[in-house]
Amino acid sequence: MTTSEILQIPPPPAPPGAVGAGRPQPLGATVDRDGVNFSVFSERATAVQLLLFDRHDAPEPSRVIALDPDLHHSYHFWHCRVDGLGPGQVYAYRMDGPGDTRETGSRFNPRKVLLDPYARANINSVWDRAGAVGPQDNCATAMRSMVVDLDAYDWEGDQPLRTPLADTVIYEAHVRGMTASPTSGVADPGTFPGLIEKIPHLKELGITAVELLPVFDFDETQVLRSGPDGEPLRNYWGYDPFGFFAPHTGYCADARDCQHITEFRDLVKALHRAGIEVILDVVFNHTSEGNENGPAISFRGQANEAYYHLWAQDRRHYMDFTGCGNSVNANHPAVAKFIIECLEYWVTEHHVDGFRFDLASELSRGAEGYELEVPPLLWGIELSGILSESKIIAEPWDGSGLYQVGRFPGNRWSQWNGPFRDEVRRFVRGDAGLVGSLATRIGGSRDLFSRAADLPTNGINFITCHDGFTMNDLVSYNRKDNYRNGESDADGSFENYSWNCGVEGPTDDDGIDRLRVRQTKNLAALLLLSRGVPMLLAGDEFRNSQGGNNNAYCQDGPTSWLDWDQAAKETEVHRFFQGMVALRKRHPALRAPRFFTGRVNERGLPDVSWHGTTLGCPGWDDPEARVLSFTLAGFDGHPDLHVVLNMFHLGLDFELPVIDGRCWALTVDTARAEGQDLLPPGSELPVSGSTVHAHGRSVVVLTSLPEGVNR
Repeated sequence: MTTSEILQIPPPPAPPGAVGAGRPQPLGATVDRDGVNFSVFSERATAVQLLLFDRHDAPEPSRVIALDPDLHHSYHFWHCRVDGLGPGQVYAYRMDGPGDTRETGSRFNPRKVLLDPYARANINSVWDRAGAVGPQDNCATAMRSMVVDLDAYDWEGDQPLRTPLADTVIYEAHVRGMTASPTSGVADPGTFPGLIEKIPHLKELGITAVELLPVFDFDETQVLRSGPDGEPLRNYWGYDPFGFFAPHTGYCADARDCQHITEFRDLVKALHRAGIEVILDVVFNHTSEGNENGPAISFRGQANEAYYHLWAQDRRHYMDFTGCGNSVNANHPAVAKFIIECLEYWVTEHHVDGFRFDLASELSRGAEGYELEVPPLLWGIELSGILSESKIIAEPWDGSGLYQVGRFPGNRWSQWNGPFRDEVRRFVRGDAGLVGSLATRIGGSRDLFSRAADLPTNGINFITCHDGFTMNDLVSYNRKDNYRNGESDADGSFENYSWNCGVEGPTDDDGIDRLRVRQTKNLAALLLLSRGVPMLLAGDEFRNSQGGNNNAYCQDGPTSWLDWDQAAKETEVHRFFQGMVALRKRHPALRAPRFFTGRVNERGLPDVSWHGTTLGCPGWDDPEARVLSFTLAGFDGHPDLHVVLNMFHLGLDFELPVIDGRCWALTVDTARAEGQDLLPPGSELPVSGSTVHAHGRSVVVLTSLPEGVNR
């Protein structure tokens, strides 16, 4: 039977519910008082069927509506309005069109049932990925979309928080990983409601924003390979989406009747009540449909030639700038519209505060794959009125070598600062000759973000993230150990700039463990003492370990789940993180939104002065230098700070600047014992003499106080 013959099969008898012409906009399924309007983009389709199911698991539709090309087709859109339908209606599409894939790239196959790309909810209860590949009909095992009434929720006055970037402290977390472990003690582990139960921990830590790894619907049933023990390894991180408007079903305590939308909104509302913003890690650079051997889920069967980068010589094959099988043709007008409307939807309907764009440089490529000087999509996001107060953060590279740190298109975009990560790691492990570049990183990376309108807040400073070692593993392993990923340890970064402090992996040596604690504090201190926007990795605050795995994308188990028994045990590091976040909030000099300019305060101090062990001699050109100190001027009544960084293995004395009418008091010393390593306001220790001693591999912070103040 030919594909055109399939679409000519008479549909089942239609139940009551008149079918009208409908409207081409908005795309998706839109509920009104008496029915639902359906609209889908396909520029080259010649036949479209809307399938209506009476149950989420029904093997066949109860009604098939064949759209009339004269009545239900306007330019690029196929649409209709069906009376009598409402929220909860399960639906999907079939499409047919030209079969000239080599020349045009179109991949129509009416045997495949397709999701609505704009669906607000999807159902995977009968999903079989294998059925979406090959010539067979997959109606009985296809995913379906569900009609949603977005107005049926009480936000109770909630609004996005709009925390200034300069005051932001980000906490990167995985929804499942936060609470999936039995040690989490939550009622619904690994879900949106489970994360709500951990908000007191986040609030106590003092962070201002949670950046959630992907929460768009993705195929967690896909088995990537088997591990060494034979266990199937699946997509855990979620960087392989298919439902961009739909919260991931697997993160729901109850996904029936679209409760996952309610649960996600409840999470946002609860975080906002705690003063914590929600930033979503979004993946628009590729989709779950993969390459020419992948499944037809939605885009492939509707407008493959528009949504993906295809080779001009043979458009059956996909360009791959992501390492994931396909690359989204993001600057195609219809695709750019899709992405911008998706972002605006999450802001308007779910009150999301911002987005971090995975492999964002791929989004700057044109149809033939070349880098565009002015990418329409990225400028459209920057200039959107609805997104004007949202945080937009780029991972400014992709999987094929396009590296745009410091030159990402647009001025409002913040960017993950990879050089900050690498240089701080190297300095803290003891590499010499880095003090000049380290000072640049501490000052906000002006060498990277120096365009006319750029600011320190264009840089997202981080030392660890989901991709790589945890902070504990950074000070516990010289080499990665990814054998559990089933790729013979060939995956993940081979250069981590880590140091195990003398023993590889876990140790019973108390001296080595104390050094690891100190090194962890040193890393955290440098992150929170630097200009730019700091980002912490969930679990670093209590020495979470992945056992040396630096690419745990397929580890949905104890390797990646946070161990809350560990959190209860490692209170020293947690208190230090908490104290450093509070210190940053107290001192505007640490989070100023501008680069250093030489501005002088009322005590005659410039905004920054750089030193080594001797005042005014930072050793920029010393290839053996492992120390740096600097003085930050306080303005508008705030105290000055003096910071000493000694990554030499021996203790050293550092000269202190003299400030008339002020004395220096010890506030932070990572070499001191628990409870004395970070002293809250009112308990600082006065420093006598003209120098301060910094133990080997330590960070010291002094605060200037008026002379005569008793401490």
